[in-house]
Amino acid sequence: MTRYVAFLGSINVGGNQLKMAELRAALEEQGFSNVATVVASGNVLFDHAGAADATLEARIADLIASRFGIRTFAAVRTADEVRAGFEDNPFHRLGEDKLVHTHFLECQPSADQFAQLFADHAGRGIEKLAPGERCLYIDFVDGVGSSKLTGAFMAKRLGCRGTARNMRSLKRILEKMG
Repeated sequence: MTRYVAFLGSINVGGNQLKMAELRAALEEQGFSNVATVVASGNVLFDHAGAADATLEARIADLIASRFGIRTFAAVRTADEVRAGFEDNPFHRLGEDKLVHTHFLECQPSADQFAQLFADHAGRGIEKLAPGERCLYIDFVDGVGSSKLTGAFMAKRLGCRGTARNMRSLKRILEKMG
């Protein structure tokens, strides 16, 4: 069995309220094992045997839509992939852990898509950006709430959605993953 985390987009924000106990129960009913959640913002740990990330992502998103009426997506990663998102973030240890994020993406954008995002973001804010493997590294510098670097802005340029977790959250998730 492989240990995974599903980073769910837009959970318990913007009216998409979902009780983690209900989510855990729904996943267990669908054959996911050792299900646990980390904070109430859509971080679900689970064990599963031999499925591709894309298959798990679709199954989880479909389950949440059908059971809870929330249209979301799941960025599924192994412990090694989460560790890479934490350790490979070039802003980690340079910026504040609560402001430095790894934005986990549904797909791998092309170099041109990353370049378009960086070009379109120039002059919009002081955030620092760097491309990664199925992720985008961000240092929000002055805070997420005041940033013009929104999920919709990034998704339009990168061609896929993403969901961000700061370094504090990733550290906690890695500890729970073992």
